[in-house]
Amino acid sequence: MELDYRKNPALLAQVIDAMADGVFTVDLAGRFASWSAGAERITGWTRDEIVGKPCSSLEGPDCRGFGKIGHLLADPGGRDGIQDEQCRIVAKDGRPLHLLGNLRLLRGEDASVHGAVGTFTDLTAWIVQQAPAPHASETGARRFAGLVGKSKPMLEVLRRIELAAQSDVSTLVRGESGTGKELAARAIHENSARRAKPFVAINVAAIPESLLESELFGHVKGAFTGALRDKQGVFAQASGGTLFLDEIGELPPALQVKLLRVLQERKVRPVGAERDLDVDVRLVCATHRDLAQRMDEGLFREDFYYRVRVFEIEMPPLRDRRVDIPLLAQHFIDELSPRYRPGVLGLTRDALECLVEAPWPGNVRELRNALEHALVVVHGERIGLVDLPAEIREARDALRSPATASVPVADVRSGLPQLTPEQSAERASILSTLDRTRWNRTLAAELLGISRMTLWKKLKKYGLSDALE
Repeated sequence: MELDYRKNPALLAQVIDAMADGVFTVDLAGRFASWSAGAERITGWTRDEIVGKPCSSLEGPDCRGFGKIGHLLADPGGRDGIQDEQCRIVAKDGRPLHLLGNLRLLRGEDASVHGAVGTFTDLTAWIVQQAPAPHASETGARRFAGLVGKSKPMLEVLRRIELAAQSDVSTLVRGESGTGKELAARAIHENSARRAKPFVAINVAAIPESLLESELFGHVKGAFTGALRDKQGVFAQASGGTLFLDEIGELPPALQVKLLRVLQERKVRPVGAERDLDVDVRLVCATHRDLAQRMDEGLFREDFYYRVRVFEIEMPPLRDRRVDIPLLAQHFIDELSPRYRPGVLGLTRDALECLVEAPWPGNVRELRNALEHALVVVHGERIGLVDLPAEIREARDALRSPATASVPVADVRSGLPQLTPEQSAERASILSTLDRTRWNRTLAAELLGISRMTLWKKLKKYGLSDALE
């Protein structure tokens, strides 16, 4: 057999397919022209699924490497390729993949670009092994899987996440909107033995009840009007990994019974199917509801409650962990500044004082949104008080004001009980945001970092709902 690949093109194809790394070529339009067997093994995507698609189709939220290929081909600018580009994409089965990629432009004798050839190495296993264990800094702060804090409530959360990650029991994460319940669920998954398998998240409250069973368990073709083909449910999608069910308190009682059976028997039956399917999934649920009250109201089954709450984690509201606000603020600035304002170092003292004193009804999500806003408008190296959203400053001022601490807040209707300073500040923040959005509740809820339902409840609580009618 001729072993000189220059004389035997078929040998070159065999050599490339035998490589552990992924190898691919790209045409001048930025579309994949070839995809090696190694690339198939690493990503799960076959040649037929990839060839002809634009490179940007493999981009993930943490990866722009593949998208850069098209820009490079369009305008090389004297560059010959891309070297040692790290990024994270999602495999076909939902697993996160950490890749190290290299790419070289293919040029003709006249130096014109004809396309490109690239390789990528799977670093996922190495990165997981090298990931630092949760540690305490000199100030007692801890950073663990994206969670940051040094307050006693947050240190307890991190401790319980570590415990949850060491087992496979069903875990319930409780807390107000914006406290980081999904982040806690991801931290459990990413530090568990299931970390190499999918993490699938679904918000129960966001799916119409008529479609929820199909979303959870899947369906077969013809199971109902519109079921034109078989569909996997989220239990099947999360096979071997972790399924995160957010807002579990909104799950209808009839589906609680079916989900209880799944947890007990580890089998699901797609809608319209005649046979059960085995599932191997670790369940993490979250809620902002008082489930004990829901049980008293007959809206949440007691047997289901104890099944999903084998282990519990309580996420503290930001007002109960104000000592963490400087850490969180710097964490978000470091995360967001490269995207909006590279070179921003931190906060001025008065801006930081405002953040520490603000009421934060939307919790950590609202804090992140406030800093994202500040990074859009800031012009110096540090975010100043004037760069913070007006409603944050006004809410802080309302909380500071002696008048609001001792006098009931004037309202559009009478009969409200006297508000605490914290409630007054929250009400001021909501009013300011509503004024800013011209009383658009959807946009106001988004800016506050809470759901529309939560905003509606707060409007009723503070006697503001009549103003919308």
